[in-house]
Amino acid sequence: MASRRDFLTKSAAAAGLVFCGCGLPGVAHAAPARLPVTVAGKRIKTIDVHSHCMFHEAAALMGEEGAKALVPPIDNATEAFLVIEQRLKAMDGQAVDMEVLSINPFWYEKDRDVGEKIVSIQNEKLAELVASKPDRFAAFASLTMQDPQLAAQQLETAMKKQGMKGAAIGDQVAGDEFSNPKFDPVWKKAEELGATLFIHPQGVPELNKRWKGNGWLANTIANPLATTIALQHLIFDGSFDKFPGLKVLAAHGGGYLGSYAPRDDHACTVAPKICDPNIKLKKKPTEYLNQIYFDSLIFTPEALRHLVAQVGASQVMLGSDYPYIWELHPADHILGTTTLSDKQKAAILGGNAARVLGIKA
Repeated sequence: MASRRDFLTKSAAAAGLVFCGCGLPGVAHAAPARLPVTVAGKRIKTIDVHSHCMFHEAAALMGEEGAKALVPPIDNATEAFLVIEQRLKAMDGQAVDMEVLSINPFWYEKDRDVGEKIVSIQNEKLAELVASKPDRFAAFASLTMQDPQLAAQQLETAMKKQGMKGAAIGDQVAGDEFSNPKFDPVWKKAEELGATLFIHPQGVPELNKRWKGNGWLANTIANPLATTIALQHLIFDGSFDKFPGLKVLAAHGGGYLGSYAPRDDHACTVAPKICDPNIKLKKKPTEYLNQIYFDSLIFTPEALRHLVAQVGASQVMLGSDYPYIWELHPADHILGTTTLSDKQKAAILGGNAARVLGIKA
């Protein structure tokens, strides 16, 4: 008898549909929100800016072993292969009207030509998927960041011809921080196009030895840490001064930056000899948080209250990480945060994403 995994795999392959991974079991909620979501009697279009998918054709370019490595070693791996109707059903259950799909950059270690092929396939497939269900899906393009000039061209094509809302990038490329001037062509093009760059971390592999042990620390700790490091370099190395119109969206609530940002304002006062005298920031480090956007994947009303107090409700957007099931009911802690006004809740649930990404609300 064929297993459920076999059935899903064959169905997805036959239809050329979306290949997605899953994560750890989520926390149950007593009365999760369902569509349609309303705030103060007003219908809200919920937009999830942090949701993932991959495509078989692109994964195949990684080779058999590489493609297998893209599927997390989790108990519910049978859910890795999803047909569109299954994804839509899941979204309905999560009270999500629209997902902005992105693909984690697994191709940065490949050579430039392989990376270009992977990105080309993914952007074409994403564009086709969005076109088939424009009321339910939008997308962030993939970029070959190994070659910043090529990445800038891909971003322009994605925005002008493929209907993308920006691009998903990692937290660094082969050890080069994004504040490195070599990446300036990408930031310049993103600023010119009004494109949002979604930073999704790839962990901190140089600390792999310390991640060993219980708790999946290579994700639990390393992913938020990687995002924090990337944002700190963009702030302290002057990238946001160089490109003041750059729109950056940070995964997982921006990592640890929102929880300990005031320490940044003291660093170069305490140790001026360690800081670069040639870099003179135009604002206090904490002030740059007001031009960064953050997803709401921080789980609790208290965590959301704190993030909003630090960066402002206008900078936070709904995020779930689906199909990695960190948060199966991403709207609930937003609706349950009593320190937020109805207007702020509506903005975080969808209004901010609609405004920043140009999505009809």
